[in-house]
Amino acid sequence: MRPRLLAAIAAATLLAPLAATTAAAGATPPPEFGNDWDNPRTAAPPVPVPDTKSCSVQIVDHEFRDFAVYSNEFTPPAACGTRWSAVRLRMEGAVAGRQFDRLGWLDVGGVRVLTTSTPEPSPDGITWHVEKDLTELAPLFTTRQQVQMSIGNVVNETYTGVLDVQVWLDFYQPGDGRGPAKTADRVLPLADSRREDTDLVGSITLPRNTTQVAADVFATGSGGGCEEFWDTSAPASTGYSCSDGLPYREVDVTIDGKLAGTALPYAVIYTGGWSNPFLWYTIPSPNAFDIPPLRYDLTPFAGLLNDGRAHDVRISVAGVPAGQSGWTLAPRFRVWTDPDREVVTGGLTKLQAPAASIDSTVTGAGDKAGSVVLGARRSFTASGWLDTSKGRVTTTVQRDLTNDSDHRWTDDEADDVLKATWRDRSTSTVTTANGKPSVTTEDLRYAKDGTLGFHPHPGIDGAYDVTGDITITYAQDSTAMRFGRTVLNRSMSDTYDGKASWVYNVPRDQRHGMATTNESYRLTGDPLLGCYSRDLTSVNGTFTVDRTGC
Repeated sequence: MRPRLLAAIAAATLLAPLAATTAAAGATPPPEFGNDWDNPRTAAPPVPVPDTKSCSVQIVDHEFRDFAVYSNEFTPPAACGTRWSAVRLRMEGAVAGRQFDRLGWLDVGGVRVLTTSTPEPSPDGITWHVEKDLTELAPLFTTRQQVQMSIGNVVNETYTGVLDVQVWLDFYQPGDGRGPAKTADRVLPLADSRREDTDLVGSITLPRNTTQVAADVFATGSGGGCEEFWDTSAPASTGYSCSDGLPYREVDVTIDGKLAGTALPYAVIYTGGWSNPFLWYTIPSPNAFDIPPLRYDLTPFAGLLNDGRAHDVRISVAGVPAGQSGWTLAPRFRVWTDPDREVVTGGLTKLQAPAASIDSTVTGAGDKAGSVVLGARRSFTASGWLDTSKGRVTTTVQRDLTNDSDHRWTDDEADDVLKATWRDRSTSTVTTANGKPSVTTEDLRYAKDGTLGFHPHPGIDGAYDVTGDITITYAQDSTAMRFGRTVLNRSMSDTYDGKASWVYNVPRDQRHGMATTNESYRLTGDPLLGCYSRDLTSVNGTFTVDRTGC
């Protein structure tokens, strides 16, 4: 049996008779997983909100049992006006019994506001909490909107876990040193969206006085197939069990047939991943409960888009083998306008988008040892101008993508080792009529370094020792300079480290599940939080460290 048969392994672990409790950090952990474990926690900071009058609107209260989409209606809170200093989403979830990790999404007015996954439960039940800053989407909430949420689930005699979910939107009035939030003027969905093979296509129609436009694309490899594990895929010639070609993916935004932006997706590990759910019972991998969108500055194309016409948009995932499904794509668009002009004219002056440079060395065949060593590079530059009420403004966007991956496995994939790094650097330079530039940079870095083991258990025919040892890093540096003055220098890193083991294909009381997992979150230079840090450690399902500081 090969260890990449993830569904069979995950299903087996789901049947373990484990219950959930919440214990204070510092409790003495059991020698191995027993009949309970703590509710999951993440080290990410809470959303910073002011100490001002607030209004809460519940938009979801539903038990997800199948693949039906939940619908509701959102009405803005009359008591808190329509200009807020902060908007926060809060989600509370509870599930008991047996269940896989499930994927979900939440839309307001057709705009994706959350992509999430769920923890795996115990028979007696667990609860979990997610909160997200939605302040940048504030214009979306000023009018009545349709709400839709989906968490595809299967409930039957075997998988009994019903996902009980409530979601609120909290609106905070200005005050406590914070004025109304400065946001885009409009937030738009992709119109007339449909799938064409693996691509998502549709259109956008922008106001004729648009001065800036950004796209946020939620992109997740999912659906239970090998694209969920795209970062360990290999060509079919190797004999590897997930033969999805080379492990390079990029998410491209095309407007009217022109490449308008490119980005590296984040290889999320859901709570049943890496063949070892014990790794994630109490500390999920970074961003598993709040999967971030990919960001694109499309302003160089604003001069082409603000003609009042609908323009074709295509979202595609490069690197996916032909005919292969498994990617969920959901874009939204934030648009800024000129209050002093009804029409802003402009044009695209530069577009350089050479194809990605991908070098790879591939070995292996059949059930023998193999490897995929890959190095990929991609660059993109676009520049455009707009004649605004404040004069001519030129915006240049540069993006550089790098992906290095070393994936090796032994005979029968008994040991499966991945060392991979991704770096996505973007720079937006805005030059006004007086020639003084403003420069914004985003430097995203992802990394995985892990080993999965699947070896015969001594003395028990058909039993296997499943071991997992993995470190994951998600980091982001953001800087902004306005006319030569630094106004933002923010740095964030979120690191997970875990080791786990259990015995597969034996009675429940002989599984001997054990795991030590850690998460460290560090943040400096944040405009609202300043600095923040939190460290978590969980041993065999019990939190032994939960320390917050700076």
